[in-house]
Amino acid sequence: MMKRLVLSGAGHAHLNVLKSLVRKRWPGVEVILISPHDRQIYSGMVPGWMAGHYRLAQCAADLLPLAHAAGVRFIQDSVLGLDAGKREIVTARSGTLAYDVLSLDTGAAIDTDSLAATDARFLPIRPLEAFVAAWTGALAAAKAKGRAHLLVVGGGAAGVELALAARYRLAQEIGAANAIVSLISGSDLLPGHGKGIVSSVTKSLARQGVVVYAGRAVGCPEGVQLADGRIIAADSVIAATGVKPAEWLAASGLALATDGFIAVGDGQQSVSHAAVFAAGDVATRVDAPHAKSGVYAVRAGPVLAANLQRAIHGEAPLSYVPQKRSLYLLATGPREAILSWGPLSARGRWVWKWKDWIDQRFMRQYDLGPETCPGES
Repeated sequence: MMKRLVLSGAGHAHLNVLKSLVRKRWPGVEVILISPHDRQIYSGMVPGWMAGHYRLAQCAADLLPLAHAAGVRFIQDSVLGLDAGKREIVTARSGTLAYDVLSLDTGAAIDTDSLAATDARFLPIRPLEAFVAAWTGALAAAKAKGRAHLLVVGGGAAGVELALAARYRLAQEIGAANAIVSLISGSDLLPGHGKGIVSSVTKSLARQGVVVYAGRAVGCPEGVQLADGRIIAADSVIAATGVKPAEWLAASGLALATDGFIAVGDGQQSVSHAAVFAAGDVATRVDAPHAKSGVYAVRAGPVLAANLQRAIHGEAPLSYVPQKRSLYLLATGPREAILSWGPLSARGRWVWKWKDWIDQRFMRQYDLGPETCPGES
């Protein structure tokens, strides 16, 4: 009897599942991929694209040829709900789909509630498709006016990279004197990172002319207001703030972690429903907590692919223990980058070249040429 595997979302881990199916299909398994877009933009290359170093096509995996080569039915749609007890997933346009095994890699939403009152052009960094369109519009507006004042809210790695990329690109397009870029860092800059990289990033921000404000910010008509009452005016506000789960998870029947995301254990399996797996930002490893970073989703991909196939056949999942620390390569605007590995840090053009090589090699995995043949049946 044919079994059905549904892949919801096309994040890093699911791209690896598709690649596995391109190599060899799974007999007796119907695989369906649901994603709201026909491409998946790689977040690690977005700052480089913003800075003008890449074309957008270099930063995105085309899902249609990948799904075709993998023998996967692609449904371009959004997920609205899940009933884990009935093994059914609800979509916006395609109705309800039953599954034998479900894997979720839908990412997370950006928590923008505190910034909702801003009247500036608002650019949340998720979903990436919306952010790409919003940044393109903001850049065009800046070029038309010949000036720009951009705020980035969020002092994590994403906020730092986006602030530096925006400053570099705007300076190239309209001149450094006409491009004001500010970063609202929250309570700390790069929380969780070592002192060395915080010091190096602080110097990069100052060198590139990015003004840093410590503390929390809320939206106001002029831009944002800091906790001390100061108002920072802006044309545009990029929200690189914390993440929050999709609202439909609360009614899914799945056990959730304290942060509201899907609670998964060893092997990326739901702790409450053995037929459900999750990876990427939508999941929280309750047995081995780690940061919500694409690095972990990429690493989880191969074991997720193996465990989905094992689950289809009623076999126990393979163990997967996430690494305790991750390598971060932070782009700084020009073709330079900063390396962070625990307490160690380094910077320079050689780090950018390394990052560029890693990123482009990662994307080439999913660039299927016309000679690519379907996987074995």
